[in-house]
Amino acid sequence: MALQIRIVVPSGTAEKVVEIARNHPGVSEIALTKGASLVPAGDVIVLQAVRESVEDLLGKLHTLHVSHEGSLSISSPELVISDRLDAADQEVSGDGADAIIWDEVEKDTNADSKLTWNYLVFLVIAVQLAGIGIVTDSTIAIVGAMVVGPEFGPLAGLALAVVDRRWKLARRATVALVVGFPIAMALTAIVTLASIWLGLFSPAEVLSENRSTEFIYHPGPYSFIVAVLAGAAGMLSLISKKSAALVGVFISVTTVPAAGYVAVALVLGEQGRAAGSALQLFLNVAGIVVSASVVLFVYRMARRRRPAPTRYSAAHAAASARNVGSRSPFRR
Repeated sequence: MALQIRIVVPSGTAEKVVEIARNHPGVSEIALTKGASLVPAGDVIVLQAVRESVEDLLGKLHTLHVSHEGSLSISSPELVISDRLDAADQEVSGDGADAIIWDEVEKDTNADSKLTWNYLVFLVIAVQLAGIGIVTDSTIAIVGAMVVGPEFGPLAGLALAVVDRRWKLARRATVALVVGFPIAMALTAIVTLASIWLGLFSPAEVLSENRSTEFIYHPGPYSFIVAVLAGAAGMLSLISKKSAALVGVFISVTTVPAAGYVAVALVLGEQGRAAGSALQLFLNVAGIVVSASVVLFVYRMARRRRPAPTRYSAAHAAASARNVGSRSPFRR
């Protein structure tokens, strides 16, 4: 699997980048265009490398503060036919399908952990669908809620924050969860009350005849086991870029229906079932975060060291801060 890396840096740094690329296994092509970048002023370098070698290559490039002095972008060509690339693939161990690029993981996790209007709307819709599925005893509506649920982003952010001890990310992800879920549940409760007032369903018959959703308010060993499996599958999907849509459904099996059941049960005066669903939600969130953290930790331990410095690492941020100012080659 080939990746194309485009780098914009000052001319002085470009020579160091080319030297690193020449000596790095897995790099099959190096193209340098001097003076091609106008803003910022500098050279443009395009590398082609096999995916399994890119993580270590990025670590070396980050020591040059490439992202501070210019930029670095990675794309994946649809098709590359090259004997040189095939030879480069033989130089490095592992398989591209299993290779992890931690910059990519951190970027995706940071983006998905924020409390945004988009995240909030999707979560509200998901919990509303779960509430409809509960009052109508419809597994189809609940599955629809699972498809829409966006909550794995903040859960993955918490897992990454635990492993990396990045407390700013932890706070951002926690805010997305502790603000998003209560708002979605409150709106679901309001809609449930409005539905009763409009005579859309009979409160006396809803939960007593509800059989297909009993698992939601009955926490048990398998509830936590499912949450652990969901967290592991979700993190594996995130770091390997595989089956993201289906894993999103898997994650929501353990969270969104429980949130919807809490809202509906409280409106209908079923405090016991509401408490059971709330406990289910808490256990599931905890299980997902714990198992996702374990997956990240194991992947990093398998490398027998911390991954190469990333753009988001504290060390690189500090180094970038020291380079801000008159020492920047783009300042005049």
